[in-house]
Amino acid sequence: MSIASKYEPAAAEAKWYGYWMEHKLFSSQIDHSKEPYTIVIPPPNVTGVLHMGHMLNNTIQDVLIRRARMQGKNALWVPGTDHASIATETKVVNMLKEMGIDKKSISREEFLKYAWEWKEKYGGIILEQLKKLGASCDWDRTAFTMDPGLSDAVISVFVDLHKKGKIYRGIRMVNWDPKGQTALSDDEVIMKEIASKLYYIKYKIEGTEDQFLTIATTRPETIMADVAICINPNDPRFTHLKGKKALIPLINRAIPIIEDEYVDMEFGTGCLKVTPAHDINDYELGVKHKLEVIDILNDNGTLNEKAQILVGEDRFVARKMIGKRLKEADQLEKIEDYKTNIGHSERTDAVIEPKLSLQWFLKMEDITKPALSSVMDDVIQLYPPKFKNMYRSWMENVRDWCISRQLWWGHRIPAYYLPNGAYVVAKTAEEALTQANSQFGTSYTLSDLHQDEDVLDTWFSSWLWPISVFDTDVFTTGKPNEELKYYYPTNDLVTAPEILFFWVARMIIAGYEYMGEKPFKNVYLTGIVRDKLGRKMSKSLGNSPDPLELIAQYGADGVRTGMLFSSPAGNDLPYDDKLVEQGRNFSNKIWNAFRLVKGWEIDPNLDGSANASSIRWFENRFNQGLTEINEHFEKFRISDALMVTYKLVWDDFCSWYLEMIKPAYQHPIDQETYDRTIQIFEKILKILHPFMPFITEELWHQIKERSVAESLILASWPEAEAFDSKIIEEAAQVFEVVSQVRNLRASKGMSPKEALDLSINSKNPEVYAGFESVLIKLANLSSLGFAEKVDHAMSFVVKADECFVPMGDSINVEEEKANLKKEIEYTQGFLTSVMKKLNNERFVAGAPAQVIEMERKKQADAEAKIKALEESLGKLG
Repeated sequence: MSIASKYEPAAAEAKWYGYWMEHKLFSSQIDHSKEPYTIVIPPPNVTGVLHMGHMLNNTIQDVLIRRARMQGKNALWVPGTDHASIATETKVVNMLKEMGIDKKSISREEFLKYAWEWKEKYGGIILEQLKKLGASCDWDRTAFTMDPGLSDAVISVFVDLHKKGKIYRGIRMVNWDPKGQTALSDDEVIMKEIASKLYYIKYKIEGTEDQFLTIATTRPETIMADVAICINPNDPRFTHLKGKKALIPLINRAIPIIEDEYVDMEFGTGCLKVTPAHDINDYELGVKHKLEVIDILNDNGTLNEKAQILVGEDRFVARKMIGKRLKEADQLEKIEDYKTNIGHSERTDAVIEPKLSLQWFLKMEDITKPALSSVMDDVIQLYPPKFKNMYRSWMENVRDWCISRQLWWGHRIPAYYLPNGAYVVAKTAEEALTQANSQFGTSYTLSDLHQDEDVLDTWFSSWLWPISVFDTDVFTTGKPNEELKYYYPTNDLVTAPEILFFWVARMIIAGYEYMGEKPFKNVYLTGIVRDKLGRKMSKSLGNSPDPLELIAQYGADGVRTGMLFSSPAGNDLPYDDKLVEQGRNFSNKIWNAFRLVKGWEIDPNLDGSANASSIRWFENRFNQGLTEINEHFEKFRISDALMVTYKLVWDDFCSWYLEMIKPAYQHPIDQETYDRTIQIFEKILKILHPFMPFITEELWHQIKERSVAESLILASWPEAEAFDSKIIEEAAQVFEVVSQVRNLRASKGMSPKEALDLSINSKNPEVYAGFESVLIKLANLSSLGFAEKVDHAMSFVVKADECFVPMGDSINVEEEKANLKKEIEYTQGFLTSVMKKLNNERFVAGAPAQVIEMERKKQADAEAKIKALEESLGKLG
């Protein structure tokens, strides 16, 4: 089979992804003879397109799935999308606007018809894009959170939790989006630091002419909703005001002056205006002191009649107008520039209003307890574990979850209202009617019932995801089907830290509530992909490359490895095009290495015994590397696993092994060496495959023709065998000598083709015994000897061995002495850094034994090298 001179990623990617799909090599069915390994995809929004965060997240998932499949596990990666209520509704509303249609002018049914059409046209784009990345999902299982079965599960859970008394309807403070006109969960609110103004407003004390209280606020437009002024009882400045009242500027409504230690005496003026309808902290204060609530804002952010003035004005227009009126009334002391963090709607970018609203809530205090203990006790493990504290903080301070949204797209709340104002909760209108008539003893008809207009928070469906993708009936029957029994709990979840509480914790809650079991064993938390300036990549900043363009330019394997070169769990990835360029270069290196090997002519009659030590060295080095790779995978150090693989292939295999065994120009290679090298290359392709699926599958089939069942994607992950550290260390010492000889040539401007003599002063010359021919070949030596001293020679030290290269009379003694001193100084600095670690009691007590052993070996090597260098310096006088 002829091998193209250059690797063409696009052709290989189209060919092999089509091949895997055609033969259903990603699919998984129940097989009790195999251990299941399951990942459910964090379902991207149907509005989504592939961005850099998706690339990182899904590459990691695919690496884990492909390796598990090669380990003989029944690997299943379930794909799907989330209906994303607010995001999708916003897209559809905007589409209708372009068509000249106002959402308010059409019925709910008409709107939903447009929404479903939009979803069918655009909703699966991101999943198709993931295929370009090489994602080996079982696409036949693709799920959508509003599929009939999954929707039925959501409604069943709502009904069940309401029956258990865990869901209730009440008036609470929520995040309100005036543009989208819906409540939002905390995760749908983005905090932004903005430049604001601090208004110092004078409130007149009732019954006086010249006594005022000054209060600092960033929201003067809400003063008409004030119901009290609060002072700290320990503040001596305001003792004389206790029990008095103040007048709200512009409308002169009297409000009481109350006392509470909640007020920070150091902030602002030490006085706080209490506006329960428009601030969550003020609301809590109002509840405590039994204050009335005056809501002066309409749902769209304009002032209502309760404001008494500026009715109908937008809140921000009103802010400026109030400021102007206060100044004219001499009730504005001053205005200061002020920076503050303000919540914005993730979807509409509108400034969030804290708003008292009649909503549906899920009681969280008790239902969260198993989800907290399971993570704290490492039943579910977070990687990295630093996120456990954040998780605990959230869960210990959890508030009831507002689960209703004032939207049309989503799962409609199964509550049905009766003419008498009461309501019943049931899965269907028919069930609601039966329940209503039974409960109230009345003959209602279906026309008497009106279903709640709101839909459920998107997370209320996705929290069931690890269960509902396998079984949608378990929520009503309580009996899991065979699929759920086999695949649940899933193994690993890969997601972003910012949804650790909003999605991950809620899935854990649902898992224990409905399965009595964790939904997954491990949670791998990725970092954020950032640009060179440390900014999060986003379309709005224009600092994010198009992932599909990157794949077209660098190949999917290049992009996959590029994303993983520098992405330790939980830490942000500082993205640079050089990373994916490095990934592409790695692909080319592997391709060219294969071309080199396949290009050799084979002579079956040649004796290959000279290569035996080289083969033995690399096989031991491979097993050492594979052991490290497996350890990194076990600890979810995916980036580290890749780097060990990269160095093993690029440095050890390509740069050293192939050079060691490569026959002379136009000379053949022996059959034994060739066969062993192909076997080694096959092992390398196996450990590369999870990271670089396309080029590895291509080369796997280039080695020889193979059947579908023999495809690399289904091949066995290599077994890490015992390795001989001694031969690995000996080879490393030989390679260092080779590098030093090459450096010496380069420093003297000598041709690499010019052969040199080399003598080594070693107390352990047996180190070189198996590698003498390799040393002579790679360092291009005319002779290799062992002697204590060689006159008129340049020298260098490797470990404790002094190496001499005779240079005749051309040696510059002073220059040599300077170089030796410089080397001594460098090695002493290195030794100092090692000793700092070994003299650190905390490091010695906490580090693993093998790490301490490695540091002590570094100490011994450095001390021996310094001694040898000093002896060399002494010989020069």
